[in-house]
Amino acid sequence: MKNRYLVFIACLLLGLNMSWSQNTYDIIFNAGDRDEKCKECVQAFRQKPKEVRYSIIRENDNLYFEVNDKNWFYLVFKNPDDGIAIDVVMEDRYKCDTETLSKNQIKGVLLKPVYSNELKSGLAPTVQNKFRVKVGKIPNGLLKEELEYNILFLGKKNLCQYYVTYDLEYYSWDLLDMGMYLDYLTYETKQIRSSNEKSSIQNKKLKFVVPFEKNKSSFSQSDIKPIYDTLRLTDFDIKTLNIKAYSSIEGTSNRNAELQQQRANSMVAALQKFQQPTIKTTVTSLENWVEFFNDIEGNKYEYLRSLNKNEIREKVVGAIANDLEPILKNHRKAVVELELEKKVIRKGESIQSLISEFNKAIADEKLDIAKELQNSIFEKMRTKEASITNIQDMVIPKQKKYAKFLNKNAAYKCLLDERLTLIAYNEMLELEKLLPKDAYVRYNLVAMEIKLWKNNGINVDESQIVKDINDLKNYGIDKSLISRMMVNFYIVIADKYMKNRDFDNKDKAIDYVNENYKKFSLSNYDYLSLAQFFSLYGNSNLAAKLLERKSRSIDIDEDLLFYYLNLTLIDKELTKETNYRTILLNAYNMNKERFCKLFNSVDDGGVTFQLLENEYLRKTYCDNCGN
Repeated sequence: MKNRYLVFIACLLLGLNMSWSQNTYDIIFNAGDRDEKCKECVQAFRQKPKEVRYSIIRENDNLYFEVNDKNWFYLVFKNPDDGIAIDVVMEDRYKCDTETLSKNQIKGVLLKPVYSNELKSGLAPTVQNKFRVKVGKIPNGLLKEELEYNILFLGKKNLCQYYVTYDLEYYSWDLLDMGMYLDYLTYETKQIRSSNEKSSIQNKKLKFVVPFEKNKSSFSQSDIKPIYDTLRLTDFDIKTLNIKAYSSIEGTSNRNAELQQQRANSMVAALQKFQQPTIKTTVTSLENWVEFFNDIEGNKYEYLRSLNKNEIREKVVGAIANDLEPILKNHRKAVVELELEKKVIRKGESIQSLISEFNKAIADEKLDIAKELQNSIFEKMRTKEASITNIQDMVIPKQKKYAKFLNKNAAYKCLLDERLTLIAYNEMLELEKLLPKDAYVRYNLVAMEIKLWKNNGINVDESQIVKDINDLKNYGIDKSLISRMMVNFYIVIADKYMKNRDFDNKDKAIDYVNENYKKFSLSNYDYLSLAQFFSLYGNSNLAAKLLERKSRSIDIDEDLLFYYLNLTLIDKELTKETNYRTILLNAYNMNKERFCKLFNSVDDGGVTFQLLENEYLRKTYCDNCGN
């Protein structure tokens, strides 16, 4: 799902300050005829296919320019005085105790340029259809430093483009999850970050907010009653318990940390008694800076948003603290998220035994027992204690009274393994002949139809898909589900228009998606898929707008929040905004190590330490991470 790839951000080179003692060799900066001399170089980059990738590879103290397209390489270095030079940038440049950064274009040590003839004669094939040529050697004095390597592309010895490397995370778009009707509408749980298990069947998730009084770690029984009532349900077990305990921002950080932990512990103790064995619990304790910054926006205390944390603490005392209390009281709380799963009978039995009992229950027409056994069999498949292929051993007569069992088997195949969608679709078509007016069967059929159409699994007339979606209202399907399906239709059709280079209709399809996704709720994975869809089709502003408000909420998924940062960190205008600071603090609060690592070198797993050229990012980094 997720890949790492290098993005090169080009800087146009006009009016550079080259007055320091750096050796610039024979490179020409700021010549009056630069545009003419760089014309062929710039044109080569404009013609670069998106599939072309290049990077700087370090091996010991040697640096190599690596590219996957030799023809494009020859196009860039066409003339004898076309070449390349490397700016070796040191992480030490960005230490927080450095008051001001130099504004020179060359940020580190400039290596001697390598020109066209040497580049072409030295280019050699490596693995996987890649080619590389040596372009420099790291000076001995820098070998133990954290380094990055910016690229200067030269046209007729003129500096034409300067490229900074960003190591960004890339996610492919996907359909919004439509789910499948089993006993009830069941969704896939897809993980944003890559893992061996890309998706699973979603359990029920419930979220509660429990308030706390100032300087108190106890809570009111009435506030926790809804959780108690939920946990008394007889047909669910608690799978996981996630508690985030918050203190308001006033007071010392040590006292706040103590209160956060006490509040979390009191919640764990109260909820654990409802179930044995011990519930898998995750506890996070935080100061609620995010909601504080959100809530003072637009009032007379908005000026506090420009101060650092310690400066704010010094201000929020006495009369100001009292004045802000109506806001601060809402920040002291615990956010409790429960993941519940259906209780499963006969957990200890083998899959063969369960299937045998299921088949007997079906034969004896003991359908209530068969239903429980079918759910137990599905649970074994979900947890990979059994293979989805075991489903073929379940003997269900193709009769109307067994239609619900047939529907669940077909739908579950599609949920658990997308590769089985066509098989499940054909089974569902046969089932519709038994139940021509069944809403669950019809919904599942249309959902499968859209998936198969997206993946070119079936030939379907586009107007027929639109009709099938709209006809669901005649089956009593909720209009929000129909809206979700229609948005999926336009997501797929936009992709098909793009591949056919029909850009006008592609843009119209994107407009439809943007205008209609607000008609239904989105999961974290839906947010990711939609944002990546907008971004890939030339609408990064829509992607950022989609995620901006959510990224300022404390209940956003961590991976989704860091994806938003990945999407926007290199936008110098956006990062100036005060609201962006709130988002940065939200990410820092969620995972300090992961946040600070964004500013590591590319080789050390970061986006780039050169993000700290941006004074707004630098201020947040130095306030929270330091170096």
